[in-house]
Amino acid sequence: WKALQELLKQKANTSNETLSTCQTSTKKKHLLPAGNGREVPAINGKVGKAQPANQTDSSSAKNAPPLAEPKSKRGATDKALNGTKSDGKGCKEKKKDSNVLKEKDDIKHKRRKAEEQAEQQPKEPEIWFDDVDPKDIEAAIGPEAAKIARRNLELETKSKESVEKVLVKETASEGLTRAVAMDCEMVGVGPKGEESIVARVSIVNQFGKCVYDKYVKPTEEVTDYRTAVSGIRPENINTGEDFKTVQKEVTDILKGRILVGHALRNDLKVLFLDHPKKKIRDTQKYKPFKQRVKCARPSLKLLCERLLNIQVQTAEHCSIQDAQAAMRLYTLEKKTWEAAVKNKSNNKNSKN
Repeated sequence: WKALQELLKQKANTSNETLSTCQTSTKKKHLLPAGNGREVPAINGKVGKAQPANQTDSSSAKNAPPLAEPKSKRGATDKALNGTKSDGKGCKEKKKDSNVLKEKDDIKHKRRKAEEQAEQQPKEPEIWFDDVDPKDIEAAIGPEAAKIARRNLELETKSKESVEKVLVKETASEGLTRAVAMDCEMVGVGPKGEESIVARVSIVNQFGKCVYDKYVKPTEEVTDYRTAVSGIRPENINTGEDFKTVQKEVTDILKGRILVGHALRNDLKVLFLDHPKKKIRDTQKYKPFKQRVKCARPSLKLLCERLLNIQVQTAEHCSIQDAQAAMRLYTLEKKTWEAAVKNKSNNKNSKN
């Protein structure tokens, strides 16, 4: 029995020695000699010093430096290691981030540009300057701003009223006078619409009052109504008066009277009428007018702007208003004009 116990003890001692040998060899793999002490690599790559082998376990546990760093330092080290190991991924992420930032900048730039454009569009409260001519506003800012300014200043209504006041004498007679002004609106016929026929005839008296205004039924197929200029539409002339009737009525009105107008040759041509030259007062041919505006063939619009300080023909033309404008220009120079005609006639008679 004693022999059996000794045998068992020997086996137990042998197994313990083997186990301790394995543990010792494992520890030796992790230990690196440095100076008098031994260093143990930390988990995150840091190295800590171990106590010499002859010290007791308790003293080594108390005095040995920590094998691992605090959590905060370890986290920073991990981030550094991760950044070092994953350079490829980091570059891709950086590129991706830069692309995202670029897109955001583009969006911001477009949004800013849109806001600037929106700010450039004039808003009604911004057009407050009532001492500036809408023409100047239109030149500086644009037609929309000028339109808002005119509406806010009620110039659209005032303009019509002021033109009417300049061209028409309200308290005057509405009948025929010694001088009358005539204007015709025309439409285009022929393949290209270049030939003209009469579509409307308007006549006013010396005070600007309308004494005759009729649409004329076309004698040929209309190929160009010229609505933007003439103001004529199909429904106006389809139910108009017969040309021969209008021609006779106009002839009766003009007979023995002074005929005033602007570029009257065109109006008489479409009506197939003649009028004595000594009784024609054409505002386009009157020399003093041409000299004042410095133009050889001034338009009616130009003469009204420079001499009457009003605007006509701002949109579609109106034959009544054009006749009124020509008459007002005539009455402005009536005495001088008639005196010049009389002197010219007397000179001719004296030569004969």
